[in-house]
Amino acid sequence: MDAHQETRYNPFGMDETCRNCEGLCDVRDRVVHGYGDAGADFVFVGESPSAGAERTGVPFTGDATGERFQDILGQIGLNYSLPTSDEPEIENAYLTYLARCRHPEREPMDDEVATCEPFLNADLRMINPEIIVPVGERALAEIGTEYTTTPVEELDVVEHHAERIRGRGFELLPMVHPGSMTNEQKDAFVTAFLDLLDTDYRQTKGRRGR
Repeated sequence: MDAHQETRYNPFGMDETCRNCEGLCDVRDRVVHGYGDAGADFVFVGESPSAGAERTGVPFTGDATGERFQDILGQIGLNYSLPTSDEPEIENAYLTYLARCRHPEREPMDDEVATCEPFLNADLRMINPEIIVPVGERALAEIGTEYTTTPVEELDVVEHHAERIRGRGFELLPMVHPGSMTNEQKDAFVTAFLDLLDTDYRQTKGRRGR
């Protein structure tokens, strides 16, 4: 983890009492901001918190799907704790969402994702990662629209799962959501990611010691 970073949880001190979305702020339990290494090369972006992540306050934790995701991070060398940990020891990775609040009965609406966009843009600007990993179809569509020149109708998370896509200042490596990912897709992502680590992927930052 970045030597100057004091905490993995919400390291940039983003507003945890945000009330910008009337349809969410009165039904959520908490705002779930980003978690991980503020100097990471890899940023994983999901759609919105699950019930488990809302309980723990940490993206991609707190339930069986979160455990599977954390297990994948362990297999690719980015998580040094058990997949069941509510506060995983993430290194060189940052976990966040398009929308930071959970509605108990529905997915986030387009205007809610748009309202949260400044949080995500701030994360990406301050971290300046090399690779963004959109987790799931919605994340790929939103990230692809903002950060690539590829028409969004040509982006499909299953078709492009574990495939590198050139973006504006970043590369994308889409991931099928762990909740619907097959074992074959999991193995394909792990293999592709480990292969990526063997390449000179640090194109915008240059190499640096960690």
